[in-house]
Amino acid sequence: MAPSTALREGRLRRSRRRRARVAIGLGAVALTGGVLAVTWCARPADPGYRPLAGNGHGRGMSQFGALDRAAAGDDARTILLAYYPGATLATIAPTTVRVRLTGYDDEPLDVYSDSGLEVAGRRVVPGQAAHLTPTPDGGAHVTVTLGCAGDQVWEGDTDDPWAYPIDPGADRPAAEHLKVCDGATFRGALGVALENGAPRTIDELDTEDYLLGVVPAEMQANWADRGGAEALRAQAIAARSYALAEHRYPYAQTCDTTDCQRYPGTEKEDPRAAEAVHATAGQVLLRDGHILRTEYSAAPGGGQPIDIGTLDIGPAPAELAPPAPAPQPDPAQPPVSARTARPPTDSPIDVKYAQTGGPTGPLGDPLGPETSLPGRIGTFRLFRGGVIIATPELGPRVVDLATLLRMAPNAVPIATPPHPTPDPPPANPSRPASDSTPANPSRPASDSAPANPSHPASDSAPANPPRPASDSTPANPPRAASDSAPVNPSRPASDSVPANPPRVASDSVPANPPRPGPESAPAEPPHPASDSAPAAAPPRPAPDAGAAVTPPVR
Repeated sequence: MAPSTALREGRLRRSRRRRARVAIGLGAVALTGGVLAVTWCARPADPGYRPLAGNGHGRGMSQFGALDRAAAGDDARTILLAYYPGATLATIAPTTVRVRLTGYDDEPLDVYSDSGLEVAGRRVVPGQAAHLTPTPDGGAHVTVTLGCAGDQVWEGDTDDPWAYPIDPGADRPAAEHLKVCDGATFRGALGVALENGAPRTIDELDTEDYLLGVVPAEMQANWADRGGAEALRAQAIAARSYALAEHRYPYAQTCDTTDCQRYPGTEKEDPRAAEAVHATAGQVLLRDGHILRTEYSAAPGGGQPIDIGTLDIGPAPAELAPPAPAPQPDPAQPPVSARTARPPTDSPIDVKYAQTGGPTGPLGDPLGPETSLPGRIGTFRLFRGGVIIATPELGPRVVDLATLLRMAPNAVPIATPPHPTPDPPPANPSRPASDSTPANPSRPASDSAPANPSHPASDSAPANPPRPASDSTPANPPRAASDSAPVNPSRPASDSVPANPPRVASDSVPANPPRPGPESAPAEPPHPASDSAPAAAPPRPAPDAGAAVTPPVR
């Protein structure tokens, strides 16, 4: 095992143990909160009503009080104004929020996606993982591996320390979400930064996507089934206002724990909570035209209204930045960075391609980027002259397309690589075509045979092999070919003689379609065909005695 691979595996094992200890500690806190809820609250110990983040500080909206008000018929606006008197409700334009993921503090970011991702200006395909370590200049050192702890396939530095999903839009499907190796799944982009020399991981995502994770983590989604749908909507508005009014770190607005708002990524997403988020999209509470930091808790007893003058405020809605589009990689040659400290490490496929001669070798030009094989067993890349596959077991190998398809029948959802095709020769060099006449007007196509099947000719063989004339012979008798002869050398055409002698059709043998000669010679009239015989032609009768025609060679 390579040293870098062993280091990555050891780091991942330590990360798992550390996050397990954090989870156990949070579970103990939650359990304590549950016991206190039973002690302080007259409500029965119903798991459907347990607070998710402890009982809290008692400031602002009470989640239990919101549930009671919703069950009594209050809507979300009425609930909120009862707890935050003097606040105004407003709607903001789409914007993003940055969240510090404290569970990954002091660690590099190890990330992948089932649909691939973009990092350092290049595509990381499914089956590969990117590892980002923040650097003091605000960038990141990046390595790309097969799987989370497999062989390294690329390495470089970038001034853009973010891993982006393949589509940066909001509310994207689960297959496009980013996944931390041995960790959680997140919407949006994941990045790294340094805080006093220690690595930090950040999730930057659309605010509405963020709330899809926060609302069901802060309030039980099944309250919607108990008359609490409006309480969930009030929770969505309060959580949106709280996050956008925050500014805790130079690199992130808020965090993912109950010190801020609990945000576990996509783990707790629920359609009932999602409905509350979508129904209140963009709605926030304001004080003096600025977003109010709407504190709330699970305090028992219904809670009391709060003096909103004691709550912090954030930016005005107009000061919120719109979502910035993610940088797009160059599909032809993904750049690493203008300031790459050292040349990137080529992938095994790149190395093999160079060994074969690159674009001037037998493989020719590439037809697309390096792509993952199904089941993450390796990668492959298509070229004009073949395919290179690379797996941990086989290493990089040159194969043909048929071999690739035998290994992975669904690996190539595109057409077979094109091969250079020479310009086609004229259909009949000796018979010029015009705009009104097809290349072979004398041989109409039928359903059972091509209109003019080609016969390769060479200097050592006649253009059409000799065929004995009989009732069962093909339509065309032997034709002698020479270097100086036209395509049909045995049938010289003249002004006075048709290009093809007439052919007699019978009931048992279909007629051969007429073949017109040069423009000065009349075409042979068509002959009736029989339905009962194969597509063979009868022997040709001798031409008229007066016609100066060389008889066919027998």
